[in-house]
Amino acid sequence: MNKIILMGNLTRDPEIRYSQGENSLAIARFSIAVNRRFARQGETDADFFNCTAFGKQAEFVEKYFKQGSRMLLTGRVQNDNYTNKNGEKVYSVQIIAEEIEFAERKSAADANAAASRGNSGFGGGAPEPAMAADDDFMNIPDGIEDGLPFN
Repeated sequence: MNKIILMGNLTRDPEIRYSQGENSLAIARFSIAVNRRFARQGETDADFFNCTAFGKQAEFVEKYFKQGSRMLLTGRVQNDNYTNKNGEKVYSVQIIAEEIEFAERKSAADANAAASRGNSGFGGGAPEPAMAADDDFMNIPDGIEDGLPFN
């Protein structure tokens, strides 16, 4: 079984490209920082993972996530080892996203929403998620479900 679950913050805005051909496919690449539960003195307290999402998941990431956004990702680990032009073996690991969800805390989402007003934040005229008054979760606006990749 090859399954990974990560919760962390995007280290930069996602990069999206589309494959060539008749049935072009969206491909989003992004990196998330995941805090370690325990860290030894002098060591980093976070791990950084390169992630890739395809299709509707890629479009979802591009539309709703930006640097600093918190996400919950379920996927698989893939080795991307290769030999470079100097003949040296390069070892690399990639996380292939299968499911992506919002994981913002209410206070962070409020700050992100305030910062994104007037710029590309949620883009495309999409309504911003409303916040529930009594919990830390974002409410998805009415009518937006059709564009979400996990329906």
